[in-house]
Amino acid sequence: MSKGKLAKFADLETYGNVFQYPYRAMEALPEFEMRGHWGEQYFKNDHPIVLELGCGKGEYTVELAKQHPDKNFIGVDIKGARLWTGATQALREGLGNVAFLRTNIEIIDRFFSENEVEELWLTFSDPQMKNPRKRLTSTFFLERYRHFLTDQGIIHLKTDSNFLFTYTSLLVEKNHLPVEAMTTDLYTDCSVCCDSIAAPATPSPLALAASIQTYYEQMWLARGLNIRYMKFRLPRHGDLQEPDIEIELDDYRSYHRTKRSSLETSK
Repeated sequence: MSKGKLAKFADLETYGNVFQYPYRAMEALPEFEMRGHWGEQYFKNDHPIVLELGCGKGEYTVELAKQHPDKNFIGVDIKGARLWTGATQALREGLGNVAFLRTNIEIIDRFFSENEVEELWLTFSDPQMKNPRKRLTSTFFLERYRHFLTDQGIIHLKTDSNFLFTYTSLLVEKNHLPVEAMTTDLYTDCSVCCDSIAAPATPSPLALAASIQTYYEQMWLARGLNIRYMKFRLPRHGDLQEPDIEIELDDYRSYHRTKRSSLETSK
């Protein structure tokens, strides 16, 4: 039987790998005390820091940490009961390169200083078809990422949403952001790539993205939905503009998502 929410929240208060600072808590603080010092104060090393924003249960964060012991990973989400799963697993398995931050992503730039983060993962984010400002690949959020992401830092988008993928593709194209990998059918393209050449010493971006599947991702694949993936870089400087193109809505109801309105009603 699943552990109750209250018990999970009580556990999180004792977990050394979880930091809880929702918006209301940050209102009373001038600055997060570990901002700019995650490496030295928590991870005790100078390895690259990678964030997963909207990490849910943290399963992707934990698996990334297992695959890349030479990097530090921080899963970010506002739902404490979800974070509990990944945080508990990381503690049980002794993963010292994992931490979790419970906060609102709208204020993510308050927790990291300039050049402190090298990569971001956005895994199955809500496409926010009604509100462009809330999309995690919008210019609103990209500008915040610039506050702490290294110049030309990497952003990974992995999604089941054609709407979010198309929107992000148009935004990347409009702003001439460097793209390193892009596919509308990750597992088919990855399979073709892997079958056609010998396994390289360094896995391709598609192979890395396909190497981890979340619980819900497996459900979406079982429903016949393509998984889309994009890897692009975000330069530190330059104006960012939103694409002003009507995008077709997702024609399915994903888990815990409802069909929302289009560009015309979101302006």
